[in-house]
Amino acid sequence: MTATSLATQGRAAGSSFYAGMRVLPRPEREAMYAIYAFCREVDDIADDQRGDRAARAAALEAWRGDIARLYAGGDPGQAHYLAPAVRRFDLARADFDAVIAGMAMDVAGDICCPDAADLDLYCDRVASAVGRLSVRVFGMEEAPGLALAHHLGRALQLTNILRDVDEDAAIGRVYLPAEALAAAGLPLGDIAAITADPRIDRACRAVAAEARQHFDAARRILAARPRGHLIAPRLMAGAYGVLLDRMEAAGWAPPRRRVRHNRLAILGMMIRLRLLR
Repeated sequence: MTATSLATQGRAAGSSFYAGMRVLPRPEREAMYAIYAFCREVDDIADDQRGDRAARAAALEAWRGDIARLYAGGDPGQAHYLAPAVRRFDLARADFDAVIAGMAMDVAGDICCPDAADLDLYCDRVASAVGRLSVRVFGMEEAPGLALAHHLGRALQLTNILRDVDEDAAIGRVYLPAEALAAAGLPLGDIAAITADPRIDRACRAVAAEARQHFDAARRILAARPRGHLIAPRLMAGAYGVLLDRMEAAGWAPPRRRVRHNRLAILGMMIRLRLLR
């Protein structure tokens, strides 16, 4: 394994789903490590609370330029480790650009009470675009692959938003949609008031219902047994679905306790999935 492969694997090793990536054949595994490393790099830029917005925007723009040069056959700079995956799996530049555009939404201004359309765009960029890259690596046919990326990406991102309500509020962000907040009678834009109000539970449950619809759609696609290496998306759908179940049982009224993945349960789920292949 090359030094670059080891470095990208190292970024992925901290993920709850590292084991799911490890069971892939080597070319697919290394491609997923590279995609994950890219996502971590640009996400770190977006979430760097120490850097000023102009510097963070410039860092994302540098990534955009390196991706452009990678596809033009020039010097890809910091994107060099993506080149083997791009060539082997014909990954679309538009999806890398979409991920960067999603991170740029966080950098341009802390997202607070977006409308449903803006939230959906954000989810498409930071999650479903990653799914579109991944399903090419998994070897899925285009139609079921794009549908799975659409639904599972949104399901996972909405679940993350529900899990991270307090952590996001601490850095000036509220990703819960304005429509759900208004329907619950919450004051838009007042982060402290939103997170301290027990009516936030109603808003979060509306988002949870939307996430569950996307999980259900993703599971129907996977149940049809489309072509491809599907342990990783099955694992993510299962583990995040359980996480959503646990959050709904606990509720979101303050005081909240952050619900985390059970890594032992994830490992058990992965073993069962391998046995059922």
